[in-house]
Amino acid sequence: MARVFRGEGLHKVDAKGRVSIPALFRRVLEAGDPDWTDGLNPNLVIVYGDHRRKYLECYTMEAIDEVDRKIARMQRGSMERRMLEKLFNGQSHPTSVDETGRLVLPAKLRQKIGIGSEAYFIATGDTFQVWDPEVYDAEESARTEAWLEGQPEDFDPLTLLPDDDGGA
Repeated sequence: MARVFRGEGLHKVDAKGRVSIPALFRRVLEAGDPDWTDGLNPNLVIVYGDHRRKYLECYTMEAIDEVDRKIARMQRGSMERRMLEKLFNGQSHPTSVDETGRLVLPAKLRQKIGIGSEAYFIATGDTFQVWDPEVYDAEESARTEAWLEGQPEDFDPLTLLPDDDGGA
């Protein structure tokens, strides 16, 4: 099983859009880049998507390859395939971590999601998201809290997991 991202962090963004990636995230990016070797910078793909997406989704090379393989299995010429190709291929930014462990977020991407002097990183399994901290607090935290409020007082999140381990 591939390594997954874990944790969260708030990081300063400089005037050129450079932001440090949490160290644990960098290890996962290295493990998820088949071309990475010691001394090289790991590659990743930032998917920024359409106007409704208020965050950047960062994929390891292995994770984006899996998405690409699934899209390629869809009916060529279908509207669904074309839309997914646009969202994951057209509205994405291939990049790499720099020598100091930073990610350069182009102005277009910073403007799209409203990133100013800080960026909030949150792990989401085989990807991680980059948010404007205020937008995350206002929208995503509220969504999580609302969902949790709808659960019983003794709710155990592990009950959501399937019983079958899928052969692992």
